[in-house]
Amino acid sequence: MKKVIFLLLLTFFTTTTFCQNETNKLKLQKDRLMLHNVAIYLRNVNQGSIDIDSAMILASKAHKLPYTLANDEGFNDGSNFPGNNLITNNYARGAELLLPRLNTVDQIRLSLQIGSFYLFKAGAKKDDLKNALLYINKAQKLAEKSKIQKWNFQSKYLLAKYYYQADKPQLSSTIFSQLVNAARKTQNEQILAEAIDNQGTFMPDSNKEKAVILAEALAIYKKLGNKEKELETYMKIIPVHFWTGKMKLARQELLTSLNLQKKIGFLYTQYTETTISYIDLFNNNFKDALYYALRSVSSMEKTKDYAFADSFYIRLGNIYNSTGYYDDAIKFYQKGIEYNQREINAGTWYKSFFGSVRALMDNSKYSEALKYLESNSKKYPPKNDLDNMILNQLKARCYEELGKLKEAEACYEKLDFFAKKLNSAETLKDVATCTSIMALFYVKIHKPEKAEEITNRILATTHHTEGFNRYVLELTLFKIDSLNGKYFSAIEHMRNYTRIQDSMDNMRKNLDYENLKFKFETSAKIQNIKSLKEQTDLQKRELHSSKLLNTISVSSLLLLLIIIILLYNRAKIKQRSTSRIQLKEKEIKLKNVKLERLVEEKEWLLKEIHHRVKNNLQTIISLLNSQSSYLKDDLAISTIKNSQNRIYAMSLIHQKLYKEDNVSMIDMPDYCNELVEYLKESFNAEYIHFEVKIDAIELDISQAIALGLIINEVITNSIKYAFKDTQNCIIRLSLSEISENCYKLFISDNGIGIQDIVELQNSNSFGMTLINGLSNTLEGDLAIKNENGLSFELVFKKEFR
Repeated sequence: MKKVIFLLLLTFFTTTTFCQNETNKLKLQKDRLMLHNVAIYLRNVNQGSIDIDSAMILASKAHKLPYTLANDEGFNDGSNFPGNNLITNNYARGAELLLPRLNTVDQIRLSLQIGSFYLFKAGAKKDDLKNALLYINKAQKLAEKSKIQKWNFQSKYLLAKYYYQADKPQLSSTIFSQLVNAARKTQNEQILAEAIDNQGTFMPDSNKEKAVILAEALAIYKKLGNKEKELETYMKIIPVHFWTGKMKLARQELLTSLNLQKKIGFLYTQYTETTISYIDLFNNNFKDALYYALRSVSSMEKTKDYAFADSFYIRLGNIYNSTGYYDDAIKFYQKGIEYNQREINAGTWYKSFFGSVRALMDNSKYSEALKYLESNSKKYPPKNDLDNMILNQLKARCYEELGKLKEAEACYEKLDFFAKKLNSAETLKDVATCTSIMALFYVKIHKPEKAEEITNRILATTHHTEGFNRYVLELTLFKIDSLNGKYFSAIEHMRNYTRIQDSMDNMRKNLDYENLKFKFETSAKIQNIKSLKEQTDLQKRELHSSKLLNTISVSSLLLLLIIIILLYNRAKIKQRSTSRIQLKEKEIKLKNVKLERLVEEKEWLLKEIHHRVKNNLQTIISLLNSQSSYLKDDLAISTIKNSQNRIYAMSLIHQKLYKEDNVSMIDMPDYCNELVEYLKESFNAEYIHFEVKIDAIELDISQAIALGLIINEVITNSIKYAFKDTQNCIIRLSLSEISENCYKLFISDNGIGIQDIVELQNSNSFGMTLINGLSNTLEGDLAIKNENGLSFELVFKKEFR
């Protein structure tokens, strides 16, 4: 009965009104767009050191959205269905219990939701993947039975995603391709767009084909007028072009995406703006880089979205560092570190730390940079190979500039160790930059063979990749070819180096001009602001003086009148209050006396009830004992004996409540020990050693009785059936608190065990039925194991009344 009520309550609380559903559908599109936008940004800014699922969880946490939204689009359209809220609140067990009560379509939707929950769970384990496949298969069977096209597609999409998560990309790709072919035959553009979108989404960003596939989905979404999906698809395409070297194309797509965000009223534009700023900084376009970096900070402040503020301040710091404003750059880097310590740690703060070091090095403060590096890296050690590589490169540069070449070489060797472990598209540019600097160092210390081995490795991996210090590589190649007598090749590398260097020098000259212009304009603006402020202050002071004279004269008269009235009223109020307080005190004292008497009477009455219940139960035990003396059938005698033990378990509860001051809670250590002693004496089981370990736990009468009956049943069965002889017989009983208000009952013996544990669990015997029924009453999870004897484990939660 309790289970039925529980399921009815679940159904009630997971049902919402139609109006709420319509509102949810509109909000859901924006929320999903938010999660994808932030998660894709976080994965890119971390250069692939976190996977998309982890990034999605960080995004969900930052914006207080359920992470399930990111992966349930096909079967959760915002219209609430039974069990959906349970999954949203991470209560999968409740949804599983509800599932058999639903109609076919709701069963399919909830099965997909449960499967998705386990599939994309943070730190998913084998058991999670197993559970995911179980519910995906369940949904697929129901979908095939229903013959509804939508659910056939959705269940197969989730199956393909399962194989992708289970590290079977080929099988996943095959299923997605089959679904796209099936979608084309439907001639339904919405279904086709969804199929292509899913196929492209579950491909790595390093695969150029991903952008081609997603472009087809983008065209269909554009044709259908689905702006949110169009924008989301852009967000998936841009990283492919970004990491495969098509930076100009990525920037154009970012600008298109930014305009689209404004059209649909999507306010969180900072993630797009800061990415544009990065590309402009990479292309030495400092003016636009600064413009979009400042816009990203402004958008962040407007939306009050400070969760990942550190990454936006890093961008500003990089721009100021590149333009020679080292002190300002360090301030922004420090600000990024401070925000990271206050907000969510997305793994990007280490870039602020490295940025501060580079700012000191670019300002020729190598000793200070090295000291800062060593102290902070000890306090906050790097957590991934990329950060380890960059850390050692910076250390090596500091030692090199300070003339400590042995220490520098040791750091470069560590750099090389970590660089060889990095092979993703996201880390390729950083690896090329760091190893180019390392190769130049080996030329400097007269180890050209080592330098050539490194440059060959760089050239083999980068091809036409841009975005690292290529002028350092060209200089290194020039020196290596010169030492090896390859003069024509050396001249070509020197030309490349000179061309890049001249370009950088011209940029710096232009930059000096821009800096001077910027300083002049800033100084003029500051002067104008000061002048306007002085005028405003003067006008405010004059206005304040005239108002003050009028206010003082009027206020003085009013104040005097108010004081006289207040003094008179206060005297009258005090007099009335004193008499009221005295009367109230008398009433309160009288009520307290009556309440104390009522409490005493209630406690006496409850004790008397428990005493009488105990006496009645003892009478029943005596009657059963008398009845057993007339019986000759062993089975009947055993049954009556078992009944006596069960009644004693309940009688003992009432005896405890009668004797104790607390008439509602049972002290479980005392109760369990006394119950065990009774059973031991009742069965003459002196040959059995009982190991009883009960934590200091108190339970109310209903839970204590249920638990006592379970203990009685299990121990009685162990005494009667577990042991072949009387040698080395042990029964263990423990009751412990495994988490707050959650307890575990464990009973085991070292007896002969049982052959078929499943047959025992499904047994229709009275004892097993009683144990299962009482476990359900406690709403606990019962587990029976057959290892070196039989053990019963029951996990349940404390009931509050």
